[in-house]
Amino acid sequence: MNSIEELKEIKRKKEALVADRNANGIPTVNVHMGTCGTAAGSTDVLNAVIEEVKTRNLEKIYVMQSGCPGVCINEPMLTLTIPGEVPYIYIKVTPENAKEIISRHVIDNQPIPEWLLNLKK
Repeated sequence: MNSIEELKEIKRKKEALVADRNANGIPTVNVHMGTCGTAAGSTDVLNAVIEEVKTRNLEKIYVMQSGCPGVCINEPMLTLTIPGEVPYIYIKVTPENAKEIISRHVIDNQPIPEWLLNLKK
C-alpha cells in the first residue's frame, strides 16, 4: 500500500461488498479465530462450516473469520448475521454444532436458543 487513498479505496470496496450482501439477503457466518478461539478449536469449526456449505451447494452464504470478540470463555464462537436481524452469537461451537447451525438456522430459519449467547428464551 502506497497511500491513504489506496486504503480508502479498499475500505470503499469492502463496504460495497457488505452493502450488496445485505441488499440481497445473504447471511454471513463469522467464525471467531483469535488466539483463544483457535486454541479452543475454531479451526475445526471453520472447516466444518466450509464443508457443510460445499456439501449443500449453498451459494448465497458468506463465510468469514475474525478475531476474538472478547468473551474467551465461550470460545469457539460463531456469529450468524442475517440481513435485517440482530446477529446471533453461538457459543462453545463444535464442528457438529456448526453443521447443525447451517442446517437448522441458515436453511430452515430456526435459531437454536440453547446454543446462543444472546437471544436466549
